[in-house]
Amino acid sequence: TYDQPALPVRLWIPAIAVSSPLVRLGRLPDGSLQVPRAWDKAGWYDQGPRPGQPGPAVILGHVDSKSGPAVFYQLQTLRPGDIVRVGLADGRTLVFRVQRVKRYPKDHFPTEAVYLPTLSRELRLITCGGTFDYATGHYRDNIVVFATLVA
Repeated sequence: TYDQPALPVRLWIPAIAVSSPLVRLGRLPDGSLQVPRAWDKAGWYDQGPRPGQPGPAVILGHVDSKSGPAVFYQLQTLRPGDIVRVGLADGRTLVFRVQRVKRYPKDHFPTEAVYLPTLSRELRLITCGGTFDYATGHYRDNIVVFATLVA
C-alpha cells in the first residue's frame, strides 16, 4: 500500500541524467538538515514522510564540489512536466511530475512551503544555487523543485 511505502533507495531524473542511490539523512546537532557526505549521491531526509506517503518527502543533493559538478548540478534546469522517479526497497518505482522550480535566498528559505504537511504525495528536491559567497564558502541561495506523485 501507499500508506507505508518501502524505504526509498534510488533516484532517477532522466531530464538531467541523474541516477543516484539514496542515502538516509537526519539532523545535525544544531537542528539543520544533514547533507550527503558524497557529492555524487542524493540523500533522503528520513525524519519526514517517505516518498509515496502523504506530505512532502525531501531529497537533498550537492550542486558541485571542489572537483566539479555534483549530483544536482543541473537541478535548476528542470521544468514543469519533467519526471522524477524514486526506486523503493521493495522493487517498486514511484513517478513524480515536476510542478515548479524556485530559487530562494538561504536567509529567506520557505520552510513552511517545503516542510508543511500536505494531503497529496509530494517530493521536494533541494540543492544550493545562486551566487557563490567566497567569504563563507557557501552559495547564497537554495534551489527547490516541487513535484507531485503521478504513479
